[in-house]
Amino acid sequence: MSDKIQARNGLDARGVQSVEVGLGILLPFLEATEPLKLREVAERAGVPPTKAHAYLVSFRRMGLVEQDEASGRYRLGPYSLLLAIGRMRSFNAMKAAATAVEALSEETGLTVAVSVWGSFGPTVVQIRKGIDQNYINTNVGTVYSVSGTAAGMVFAANMPEATIKAAIRAEMREGGKTLRVGKTRAYADIVDEIEEVKSQGFATIFPRPVPGIAAVGAPVIDHTGQVQMAVTLIGPETHLDIDPNGPTVKKLLAVTRRLSFEHGHVPLR
Repeated sequence: MSDKIQARNGLDARGVQSVEVGLGILLPFLEATEPLKLREVAERAGVPPTKAHAYLVSFRRMGLVEQDEASGRYRLGPYSLLLAIGRMRSFNAMKAAATAVEALSEETGLTVAVSVWGSFGPTVVQIRKGIDQNYINTNVGTVYSVSGTAAGMVFAANMPEATIKAAIRAEMREGGKTLRVGKTRAYADIVDEIEEVKSQGFATIFPRPVPGIAAVGAPVIDHTGQVQMAVTLIGPETHLDIDPNGPTVKKLLAVTRRLSFEHGHVPLR
C-alpha cells in the first residue's frame, strides 16, 4: 500500500524517512476489519515487532491509534477519524474525476464519460470526447438505460437489487417515448451479467446500444462501499479493446481504483 501511495503521488523529492515508515505501520489498520495484534501490524507493515511497537507507542500518545486494555490489540484512534473528516471536507470528487478523465482520454484517444445515479438513473455529468467524435451520441445530461449500457450495468452490479428493479420497471413504462441511450432489458435477463460484472470489476454490453460502438465501464467506490460514479470508455469496436487482460481495460481500472482510493475506499481483509 505504501508503494502505491508513493507511485500515485509521483514524488521524488527528499522526505523524512521515519514519517514514511510510520505511515507504513498505520496502513494495515485501513485494511483490517478488527483490532490487530502487534505481531499482525508488524508482519503487514514489513517491519520488526520492536520497531512497530515503538511507533505505536508514539501514535497512542497522539491519538492516532488506541490499544484495548483487555486484549492488547490496536485500532485506529479518534485523531485518525478527525484527519479523515478533514480529508472528506476538502476533497472535490468532481474535480478529481475531471482530471482523471482528461488524462485517460488523452492517453487512449477514446471518449470518457462520468455518470452518477440521478433521478432518472445513470446520468452523464462529465464527458471528454476522443479523437473521433462523430459517432458519439453522449453529452452532459444524457441518461443511460440501466440494463442496456455499460455504465448502467456498473450501477446494477453495485446498488441494491430493489433499486435496480424499480429503475428498470420505470424504464419499461416509458416504452418508445424514452430518450435514454440503450435498450431496456428485464432484470431476470441480466442477473448473470450482474454477477460477471461483480466478479471482473467492469462492465461491457451486448448488443451494442449504438451499432459498431463499444463501451466499457467501471465503478468508483467510496469509503462506505457505495458506488459514487461510473467511468466509461466509449469508442469504435475497431479501436476499443475490451479484453479484460488488455491495456485499455487495465488503464480504466487503474483510474477507477485510484479515484476509489481517493474517496477513502480500501478493500478489507
